Amino acid sequence: MFTRLDHLMICTSDLGRGVEQYRKLGFNIQMGGVHPGKGTHNAIALMEEDYLELLAILNPAEQRAAARPGTYQHGLERFIAEGGGIRYVIIQSDDLVSDIASMRARGVDVSDAVDAGRRTPGGLDLKWKTALLGPKNPLPIFFIQHETPMSERRRQLPDSSPHPNGVRFLERAYIVVEDLEASVAAYSKVLGVSQPRMYKGTVIMSHMAVFQFGPAGLTIAHPYAPGPAADALERRGPGPFQALYRTTSMGAAARWMEQQGLPPPARGVRDTGEHAMLVPPADACGAYIGFVGPE
Repeated sequence: MFTRLDHLMICTSDLGRGVEQYRKLGFNIQMGGVHPGKGTHNAIALMEEDYLELLAILNPAEQRAAARPGTYQHGLERFIAEGGGIRYVIIQSDDLVSDIASMRARGVDVSDAVDAGRRTPGGLDLKWKTALLGPKNPLPIFFIQHETPMSERRRQLPDSSPHPNGVRFLERAYIVVEDLEASVAAYSKVLGVSQPRMYKGTVIMSHMAVFQFGPAGLTIAHPYAPGPAADALERRGPGPFQALYRTTSMGAAARWMEQQGLPPPARGVRDTGEHAMLVPPADACGAYIGFVGPE
């Protein structure tokens, strides 16, 4: 079954500059390693059970050779050239082969489980299986089953210090769409869950529906007024555009960013009554990055 939102893939033109920027945002992000035969490399910020991935092209010729239809590499170069940002939301499975069979029984176009991996700068080989949706279900999500336990994956990062922004875990990932009802039905079919209720979000100014996986929600949104969702839809079209992270202290996160020379994040009030703050795409490699938690 699908158990949680595993991570976000945020694509950028220059990995070193991306790492520098996310460190300014308060993430303890470190170089992750190279994807053999894919022409890409990444950096990782581990949370309690999920993580943030920055990904960039390392070898353009190798990446183009790997960019076949039906792979996450397909269209990557164009996506980055158009400004980058969140390209995929990756959902974790505890039995990917079984989940693929269930999706196909529902009429979902999905690939077989494919072995994948990455070698870290310290020489640790990480292994996982992935499955991508086919052209009949072109949603910006894919699926992963880790073969390397989290305890071992934590060894890839030499610095295990807490994030200066106090981030604990991903609370929401947001995908903007043009037709909310049709999109919610499509995600419901792919994910094999009932359609959630729709409601009005007050920070991103959107009508929304949230598919909950563990502590994190996959939010499908359509704007009703100017705001982050409307901006993302106009600027990039449908797709993932925002992440919201639960932090131990929004004040500490804001102070850290101020110390790094970043402008104060915009503030708003969620439908839950909680205050949240939001960093714009210009300061987060093409993505909106939000924080929620106590002051």
